[in-house]
Amino acid sequence: MITNQAYLFLIFVVNGIVIGLLFDIFRILRRSFKTSDFITYIEDILFWILTGLTILYSIFVFNNGEIRLFMFFGIAIGITMYMLMLSSIIIKTNVAIINFFKKIILTIFNIIKLPFKYILKLIKKLFLKPISFIIINIRKNTTNMYNNLAKMTKNNKKQKIM
Repeated sequence: MITNQAYLFLIFVVNGIVIGLLFDIFRILRRSFKTSDFITYIEDILFWILTGLTILYSIFVFNNGEIRLFMFFGIAIGITMYMLMLSSIIIKTNVAIINFFKKIILTIFNIIKLPFKYILKLIKKLFLKPISFIIINIRKNTTNMYNNLAKMTKNNKKQKIM
């Protein structure tokens, strides 16, 4: 009987460690990627659902659905042990790894993007500059024609008056 309860206590201590690790996974994601408040709310809800399912699964599988107070003490001790001993190491390590891979992926993306950037620049130079040159000249010519017409009508009005 006591060995069974000690075994259950250790299982729930491990559950506490798993819950602490799950909490740190979400903390790592928040430190590595900027998320909106809405995504943060969704992550929080997902954390609590996963935590509840983990605890319920353990209660039903290991203790036939019986809830005992020492289980919650085991979970609290597991979370506390994890947070004091492993949490900061795991967060720092994983954030550094994720940032390292983010830099590699961004570098690869920038290298892949580079030829397309030059192709786009070339297309602009070959096609858009002549088109803009034509449009500017058409605008300039129509402005000149309008000014000439305005002068001519002004001159015609002066001649009619005289």
